Amino acid sequence: MKITNFKAKILYYSVITLFLLSLASIIASCGPLKPKYTDLRKIPGNPKDKRERNIREGRGFRAMGMLENKGSGNFQFASSNEMWRATLDLLDFTPLSNVDYSGGIIITDWFSESSDQDPIKITVRFLSSEIRADGLKVIIYKKICKKNDKNNCKTVQDNTTLGQEIKLAILKKAATIKDSEISKDQKNYTERGAGMTND
Repeated sequence: MKITNFKAKILYYSVITLFLLSLASIIASCGPLKPKYTDLRKIPGNPKDKRERNIREGRGFRAMGMLENKGSGNFQFASSNEMWRATLDLLDFTPLSNVDYSGGIIITDWFSESSDQDPIKITVRFLSSEIRADGLKVIIYKKICKKNDKNNCKTVQDNTTLGQEIKLAILKKAATIKDSEISKDQKNYTERGAGMTND
């Protein structure tokens, strides 16, 4: 753009200068970017404690799980969900490889109770947030390796009753948690009602 008038040039450059100065002041007010300080003493060293802390803080899900559209099977499982809590309590003895709230799935890592047993992996898939038998699917996988050769293994689905036993244990534990929550809520409601009466 060609500006011929001297006063117009002065005005044009004044506006540009004011714009740049205001932009610089906005950037300066933000301050320098500082890395977030993390106190390592507050981070638990035990993997189990880290896992529980991540779940409490809502970090136990994958970003991809939130982006995927799962239709009617997409349930947001909170830590207050009885089925979810019961499963985490029962699988507390083994490390977890995947905990996905949005997808409603918990997968353990490979583990075995003794060195002479084949390692297993437990997958728990939630089909409903209600406590019912068809709202939960438990699949057990077994890793069978040749003797003295841990690299030559095959994975098969376990057809024993272990998956059904785990499923029943989760349902019983979830029902117990729900009953205790209802009892606690009723007690709090009664205490609040009594306090209002006394006033």
